[in-house]
Amino acid sequence: MDAILERSHALKQAIVDFVLEAEGDLAQALESYAAGNLRSGNGNSTQQDLVIDSFITEGKVGDRSPLELFIDSHPDLPESDRNLISSWHRSFMGLFAITKILPDGFEVRNWLTDKHYIVKPNNPRTLQEISRLKEGEILLTRISPVTDSYWTFFGNYTIMGKLGKPKLAVAIGNFKENYRNHLYSDAPYLLAEAWNSVVQYHEQFVEFFGQDEITLAGYQLNKKIAEFQEVITEKLLANTGIDTSKPLAEMAQEAGIDQEEIKAAVKEMGADSNVASQIFNNNGSSKMVMPKVDLPAELKKAEQVTAISHPRWGQIFLPTYSKFKTILSAENWQSVEGAEKLIRSYLEDKSINAFIWHRLAQEYPTSLEKVLQTFLQRPDFSLANDLDSLLQEFGKPLEPDLPEIASVPVHLHNLFQAAIAEVQKSKPQSKGQKKSAKGFK
Repeated sequence: MDAILERSHALKQAIVDFVLEAEGDLAQALESYAAGNLRSGNGNSTQQDLVIDSFITEGKVGDRSPLELFIDSHPDLPESDRNLISSWHRSFMGLFAITKILPDGFEVRNWLTDKHYIVKPNNPRTLQEISRLKEGEILLTRISPVTDSYWTFFGNYTIMGKLGKPKLAVAIGNFKENYRNHLYSDAPYLLAEAWNSVVQYHEQFVEFFGQDEITLAGYQLNKKIAEFQEVITEKLLANTGIDTSKPLAEMAQEAGIDQEEIKAAVKEMGADSNVASQIFNNNGSSKMVMPKVDLPAELKKAEQVTAISHPRWGQIFLPTYSKFKTILSAENWQSVEGAEKLIRSYLEDKSINAFIWHRLAQEYPTSLEKVLQTFLQRPDFSLANDLDSLLQEFGKPLEPDLPEIASVPVHLHNLFQAAIAEVQKSKPQSKGQKKSAKGFK
């Protein structure tokens, strides 16, 4: 085992001890960080270790990281140790598939970004533990750099075994839910493209609907969203130089390629093979379109659904937004049937994010403040001073996570399409039943 690899293990243990034994600001920062990150978990020892590792590399004590504080408190550390510790700011969680077994480690593929790494255990015990692993098995773990050519396990790992496409898709979905800030952490260009796609979607939404908010009956909104997606597809194809006025079969013939190749291209853009077949079999009259993404059944049937778009928070569908505004417009909000229940729902429901609350505060500043003063029984509540702390009190982040409408790498989208296809094949469908294709959720 390389000397620097062994040294990385010793330094990691020293930093963990330094953090756990700390007092004052560092101890308080760890306590706050752990409280926030363990809120939704079971707090077992494995999860606690993951939180500590995450705090070490990502946490802040004022404007300093725990790694920086450790270096500052050990002035006799050689330059090589300082450089190694500083490099650990680049450590990240990932869902890694073992692609090759090495004598002292693995070659792995990060499924989230399709990037490849050589990873070596930094102590004999871990090396012995993982000796039974085989190619194709999936590991959920955090890795950190050791040299320019290889990385090491930074802490605990979870062996998930060999996963078929449906189970792998579920594992990636769970990863996105639990480790959102690590989704594309080793590929910032992918993250930038994803965020940019949200901005583009918002701009196209406003251009299509004429505003960033629209309220329609559920079935009507579902139809308009489908039309909107078709417009997006046409623009995407036009930007690539494809003549969208021509039917797909005619374009295929002119290009000298067969239908199967076109179907594959359509599928890569987000449509399943059934959509591509429908385009071909529609007597040459259809255009290339994105697959229809249905609203949930309960929203399709809703009397009213409001769709709101934002360049960072993405797209939000709310069946009760109009009623909430009715509450804020009423002379006596408590006379509105179901008002208290709806207000509590807006505070507790994770899908009602900080953006929605700030939007309501901007439009109804006086009435919203009075409603919350009464509902919360806090007569001194100030919308200007206390809204953000209230939102945080109810577990609502003040900054958005990457929205569901963001673009995703092709390899992830293709995986989810293939997973859905496998599930559909394995489950008999009743007559007339049709499942909508979903992307990376």
